[in-house]
Amino acid sequence: MKKKKKWKTAAGILILLTLLCAAIVFGTDFWVRHSVKDRILSEDEAAGLEDVDCILVLGAGVWDGGVPSPMLQDRLEQGIALYQKGAAPKLLMSGDHGRKEYDEVNVMKQYAADAGVPSSDIFMDHAGFSTYESMYRARDVFQVKRMLVVTQGYHMYRALYAAEKLGIEAWGVNADPRTYAGQAYRDLREILARNKDFWTLVFQPAPSALGEPVPISGDGDETND
Repeated sequence: MKKKKKWKTAAGILILLTLLCAAIVFGTDFWVRHSVKDRILSEDEAAGLEDVDCILVLGAGVWDGGVPSPMLQDRLEQGIALYQKGAAPKLLMSGDHGRKEYDEVNVMKQYAADAGVPSSDIFMDHAGFSTYESMYRARDVFQVKRMLVVTQGYHMYRALYAAEKLGIEAWGVNADPRTYAGQAYRDLREILARNKDFWTLVFQPAPSALGEPVPISGDGDETND
């Protein structure tokens, strides 16, 4: 009888702890999304902003042969469209170029250059290994104060939240012209990613790479490798 009572007590505690953890995870997720949702704009609304330093296009997968994945292509198209509308004078391509054999940012720059954007207006952040690091480096390396962020909608909340907590005034324009395979999995994973970055932004550790300042007001070709 005592063993049964102990088992029930342990089970009750486990259930309460599980519910508490779930409340923290989903509560944090709600807070991140709710706190920045009003900063997501349409393309036309974004083009009407003033004194925006740059359009930050966040990197995504690149396929063999230097072909942007569909998600990255859509981000690039949206970023280029904003540039062509005069929303900002510079594009900042932030992605993973941590290995010689994998390079998101040169693919991104070439795509924009092929679309007619002057090379000098396209900056590359070769060490944008995570959303947090992209925002931190935008502030500290590229000295960005006001910017537009381009990514898919599910990712936008976390990107804008990171920018805000790091002191950058940022707005977002979603790049969602189609449905992407595996999106349900990304949506679930993003709940955990928002929680992770929430706590990262409490402590704000330095990114894995910084380097000398490269002001976004200068020449994007200074970031060429």
